[in-house]
Amino acid sequence: MAQILKLIMSLSLLIILKGVSCTTFTFVNKCDYTVWPGILGSPSLGTTGFELAKGTSQSFQAPAGWSGRFWGRTGCNFDASGQGSCTTADCGSGQVECNGAGATPPATLAEFTLGSGSQDFYDVSLVDGYNIQMLVEVSGGSGPCASTGCIEDLNLRCPAELKVEGGSACNSACTAFATPEYCCKGEFNSPTACSPSVYSQIFKSACPRSYSYAYDDKTSTFTCTDADYIMTFCPTNPSSKATRDSPDTSQGSGTGSGSGTESTTLSDGWLANLATGESSRAYTSFGAAQLVGFVIAAISVAFTFTQFL
Repeated sequence: MAQILKLIMSLSLLIILKGVSCTTFTFVNKCDYTVWPGILGSPSLGTTGFELAKGTSQSFQAPAGWSGRFWGRTGCNFDASGQGSCTTADCGSGQVECNGAGATPPATLAEFTLGSGSQDFYDVSLVDGYNIQMLVEVSGGSGPCASTGCIEDLNLRCPAELKVEGGSACNSACTAFATPEYCCKGEFNSPTACSPSVYSQIFKSACPRSYSYAYDDKTSTFTCTDADYIMTFCPTNPSSKATRDSPDTSQGSGTGSGSGTESTTLSDGWLANLATGESSRAYTSFGAAQLVGFVIAAISVAFTFTQFL
């Protein structure tokens, strides 16, 4: 009887796993130095921060409905126990793990809201400033599924008044001056009242697909359905595979970000899709209620068998 029960429970678990739609996030480090990605989102992906040595990659799976952001910390110094801090985009936890804390500006942010059988929304934001080159590309999926990001080193064209000491990062006008006009707050808290500034236009000219200020939705928010995503720090050798990288201007900001600053239109070459095949995402037509019902029924059948053995 124990073997029958074990078999039924195993089959139930297999069906549940196949019925759950998962998105794979892959982080790739093409920088000539180590990057420490930070993660802030819900539900947990199992880590909130990790070390990514140069030339390496690491993947995580997120369930449907996940919402959050990723960023790359640089100039970090952690001891053997994982205690330390970073020069840019530090999350202030004093550890490799960010433990629910976000990036300290300036920080280049990749933001996602995953759909549940519907569109994902994603963007790369410079609203909180810039600290590292980042490219988001799509693997599999359907819909526009455009690449986005900021592949130019904005530290090289950062205005003096926005530069972080040492030149390791570039503040946005909002983080540098904290005025309602630059931060789109108060009387400027609407798309009509808050216009691009001379500073956000510098960011936008360099990285046209990234958010350059809070209401930069039209050319900065992208959508895709049933896709996996590849985030590359310091992208240098994109694949030659053609990409579907037309901006999606028909959707509003699905990430609720308003965290995008300056961006520019990325060239087709730089935005080539890294995907080499169909998405590994698994899904089925079973709904959550159906799955729960199936498991309950399976357990009931298993215990009924015990009455006859």
